[in-house]
Amino acid sequence: LWWDPDLQSEIQRSASLNALFSYHVCDWKAPTLDMLNDRGLMGEGVINVPEISQWVEDSGFRGSIEVEIFSNTYWAMDQREYLEKIVQAFQSAT
Repeated sequence: LWWDPDLQSEIQRSASLNALFSYHVCDWKAPTLDMLNDRGLMGEGVINVPEISQWVEDSGFRGSIEVEIFSNTYWAMDQREYLEKIVQAFQSAT
């Protein structure tokens, strides 16, 4: 939904209706190698994750935040290293 020009108001609207249940974060690489399985860690792509995260926080949302990165590249690497990269990227972006 990051490309939606009404995202900020839709986040606020969803929160006001108690319909904001979770928040998923990743980044979108441009150019992308695969429409589904080439997502990036936060900060690797074109999504303004810090701004959107602030909108979510400003809405009063205090629920779950899920890092959801579909990536053939990251899935193929050592998973402990991948987890460390996720934690570092998440802390930098949110």
